[in-house]
Amino acid sequence: MIARPVLEAHHAYVRGDNAWQQRARLHQSLWRQAHGLLAGMHGDKPLGSRLPPTADAEPPTLSNYLSPQAQHCVEGAVAEAPKTGALLGRPRLWVDLLSSQPLCFNLFGPLAEDHTLAGRVLSMLWPDIRTVNDIRFEWSPGRGDEAYTGNRSAFDVFVDYDGPLGRSFLGIEVKYHEDLSGRAAKDENGRYTALANKHGIFREDLVPALQKPPLQQIWLDHLLALQLRSNPKNDGWKAGTFALLYPVGNTACADGAARYRRCLTDVETFDARTLDDVVQAARLTSPASWPDDVYARYLDPTLVNATIADPAGA
Repeated sequence: MIARPVLEAHHAYVRGDNAWQQRARLHQSLWRQAHGLLAGMHGDKPLGSRLPPTADAEPPTLSNYLSPQAQHCVEGAVAEAPKTGALLGRPRLWVDLLSSQPLCFNLFGPLAEDHTLAGRVLSMLWPDIRTVNDIRFEWSPGRGDEAYTGNRSAFDVFVDYDGPLGRSFLGIEVKYHEDLSGRAAKDENGRYTALANKHGIFREDLVPALQKPPLQQIWLDHLLALQLRSNPKNDGWKAGTFALLYPVGNTACADGAARYRRCLTDVETFDARTLDDVVQAARLTSPASWPDDVYARYLDPTLVNATIADPAGA
């Protein structure tokens, strides 16, 4: 845990943060300061991991986004949200530096704008990806549709690609500071359990563990991917995988992924990877600066380590 005076000096102390959350929040506050951005407010106190909102009559600040491609993608997604039903939280999307939604656009926006580059980057981690056809954000085949999961679940990032079996997909859930906690969703009429039984890849004795945090959100997104693969209305998908992405330092997500994997009798449709792996693949593949910018923004330990080592000088 980081010493409270260090966190308070950078407006990054929030009661209840675990060790990784403290580090991520301090990192975002230090990144903001390094880029000359003002701190936003939480109640009557400054919060270093937040930007101040713009006035109602002004367009939202895009300072949360690292590249023109990310900015273009987030503006497009917001404009399309009334038609797609995408749950893009505002003003969080514009001002919350810790939120994983801006992270999705910062990391995958440049790939969504260049499908050739996306294929080169993503195939380093998922070799079945041969040609990327499309990348969408906060996407669901049918929110609330009983043909799928009947809830509002969506993939943070959805990759439509051609693979060895034909048209395939990769549905991704992205985490940054989150710890997979939260209130459990109700399993109305046992629907989720029935879907789990239908697909036959879950250990029956561990289904109760899947029905509550920290595993339930992973389970519901995985069920959405399984339903998309198997549904007659699935638009011709020949294969599909659900993947959880999280930073190396987020041990809560790493533990959740490991526990979830133990609940499966067949892991073909589930994967867990680190954000560090994806960013490194982009750094190895793209000559542009944006992968380094994403690394510096979310993953580089230098800022926090220097501050911890020398609180007075940082």
